[in-house]
Amino acid sequence: MLTLRSPVFSFRLPLRRVVVNALLAALAALLIVAGLFGGSYPVSFADFMAVLNGTTDAVTEMVVLDYRLPRILTALGVGLAFGLAGEMIQTLLRNPLASPDIIGFTAGAGTGALFTVAILGTTAFVVPGAMFGGLGAALIVIGLSWRRGIAPGQIVLIGIGITLTLGVIGDLLMTRLDATSAYELMKWLVGSLHSRSYADVQIIWLGLLILAPVAFWHQFILARASLDEPVALGLGIALNRSRMVTLGLAVGLVAVAVSAAGPLPFVAFVSGPIAHGLNRASRPTLLSAALVGAIITLFADMVSQTALSGMSLPAGVFTALIGAPVLIWVLIIQSRKNRL
Repeated sequence: MLTLRSPVFSFRLPLRRVVVNALLAALAALLIVAGLFGGSYPVSFADFMAVLNGTTDAVTEMVVLDYRLPRILTALGVGLAFGLAGEMIQTLLRNPLASPDIIGFTAGAGTGALFTVAILGTTAFVVPGAMFGGLGAALIVIGLSWRRGIAPGQIVLIGIGITLTLGVIGDLLMTRLDATSAYELMKWLVGSLHSRSYADVQIIWLGLLILAPVAFWHQFILARASLDEPVALGLGIALNRSRMVTLGLAVGLVAVAVSAAGPLPFVAFVSGPIAHGLNRASRPTLLSAALVGAIITLFADMVSQTALSGMSLPAGVFTALIGAPVLIWVLIIQSRKNRL
């Protein structure tokens, strides 16, 4: 344990968690540097400083400021948001399979954003569309699983059904678009960080600045709300209220992430189990999960640009490739514990 004391406060941190978070942050920083300076158009540190000073050529300035920097900042923010949202929901429902990807929140946000484009014919309302879509999906899942309160055991099964239904609705909305728009939206629905702009950076980081501090403040209550109901009630936790706050925060994080980069599959799902495995902890690991989400997203974005020469694939293709083995691993672990 690492103990921090001052005249005002004193608290203890598990040393392993401090080391894990430091290593994860260092790895994320390394990926940011690799994404900024690597690629088909190499940029040196001297070139980067020249860009900041305004003394470089127009091509290097365009590559760094207009292409790479917004893409990296968006990837970082989206990964943090998905990782946070996934860990909060999995902790609350005490089920590593209960991620926003699987229980309908991500699909709802994606369908809401798609609705604004297909029906309203504009991208101006993508953010509120994703927000209302994610919130609507959450309300439907909660309403159908409500049994004198939120029933964690029912949410996963109902959420899977809602996800499949929203997938069909999304396919129907796609038929209203012309071929070019449908192709672009299909890439977005897979999850893409291609051609991100500072508008996307503003969306994700403004959302994080508002929601992330509340999520970390809520971690103390979340840890107790995730206990068995009699124990949590005995500790004075208002279960339904704390569950609603947790789900509301998760929906908000998913909505801004989907608005900025599309519904990147499996990022929210895999971040929590990986973070728990690294920390060997059963309590919420919000910071670790957020950093894992950022690492996965940054890595997937970097690989998507270099996997095929001359072609940039959607980052969601590679987050799915990363997430599928983790899903199988979680299923094996859960089956061995007889929790499926």
